Amino acid sequence: MSSLIEPAKLTKKDFETDQDVRWCPGCGDYSILANVQRVMPELGIPPERIVWVSGIGCSSRFPYYMNTYGFHTIHGRAPAFAMGIKVANPELSVWIATGDGDGLSIGGNQLMHCLRRNLDVKLLLFNNRIYGLTKGQYSPTSEVGKVTKSTPFGSADQPLDPASFGLGSNATFVARSIDTEAAHLSDVLRRAARHSGAAFTEIYQNCNVFNDGAFDSFTDRAVKAERQLRVEHGKPLVFGEKRDKGLRLNPKTFSLEVVPVGEDGVPESEVLVHDETNQTLAYMLARMPYPEYPVALGVLYAVNRPTYDGVLRTQKAQAQGRAGAADLARLLRGGAAWEI
Repeated sequence: MSSLIEPAKLTKKDFETDQDVRWCPGCGDYSILANVQRVMPELGIPPERIVWVSGIGCSSRFPYYMNTYGFHTIHGRAPAFAMGIKVANPELSVWIATGDGDGLSIGGNQLMHCLRRNLDVKLLLFNNRIYGLTKGQYSPTSEVGKVTKSTPFGSADQPLDPASFGLGSNATFVARSIDTEAAHLSDVLRRAARHSGAAFTEIYQNCNVFNDGAFDSFTDRAVKAERQLRVEHGKPLVFGEKRDKGLRLNPKTFSLEVVPVGEDGVPESEVLVHDETNQTLAYMLARMPYPEYPVALGVLYAVNRPTYDGVLRTQKAQAQGRAGAADLARLLRGGAAWEI
C-alpha cells in the first residue's frame, strides 16, 4: 500500500541564497528583499519555477539574493529579457527588479512597451530619487532644484512620477508602497503576484548614503497618518490619525479636494469611494501634489485584460491548427526557391 507524500511547505529560508547581501548598511533594499522573501512561500510556486530579472543599479543585485533562477542583464533592458523568458516558458513566474534610473531613464522605452503589452510579469521599481550605484547623480524622479554631483546648481528637469508613467503606459495594475512599511508592502506584493498581466509597483526606497530622508516628510512615524492615504477598493478615501479627513470631487473644478470629515465637517457618505477599476480616479490619486494632498499608497488601479504572452500562445495554436503537423523539409523546399 502506498501513500502520497505531501510536498514540504516552503519558508522564507527556501528563497534565501548563500550570497552576502551587499547593499550599504541601512539601505531600504534590505527591507524590500526581506518582504519579498516572506511573501514568496505564500504563492505556492517552487523556487525553480520563479525567475528574477534585473538591469543595472543597486536594485539590480536582487537576483543574487533570491534562491530562484535569475538574470542580471544590461542597463534598462530587463523587460526585453523578461519578455523572452515568459514567452518561451509561460509556466514560469517572472519578476523584474528595477530602479528609477534603470527603469525610467535608459529603460523607459523598454518599460513602457512591457506595460502596454500587458506581459504577465511582476515589476518592482525602487524609487529613491537618485542614482545610488554611480554615487549620487540626479535621476528622472529627482525634484526640481535637486543639487547633486551632476547638477551642482540644481536640477532643471521636471521629475517623472512612476505611478503616473505606469498608468499612462496603459498598465493593468499600478500600485505604490514604502520600503519600511512591511505589512503594507507585503499586501501589495500579494496583490501583484495574483494579478494576471503586467503588475507595476512603485516602492519608495530610502538611499541613506546619497539621498537620505528623501521621503521622511510623509514616511516618518510622527506624521505618516496625516500625510498618507491608504487606498482600498470599495472603501472611502479617508485619512488622518483620527480618520477625520477625506477626498471629495469638487464639481466646479472637477478636481479632488481635501475636506474635514465627521462632526466638524462633511459626512463620510460625501467622501469618494476608491474604485481601483477607474483609471481616471487612479491618475488623479497618483498626481495629487504633495504636501497640499496626502501621498496615495496601495493598489491605485487594477483591471483584467488579455496578456501579451497569452495572445501569442493562442495565435501559435491557431497557426498550428491551420498548418497541420510541422514539416521542416517542406518548409525549406517550399515558397521561392531556386535550383543551381
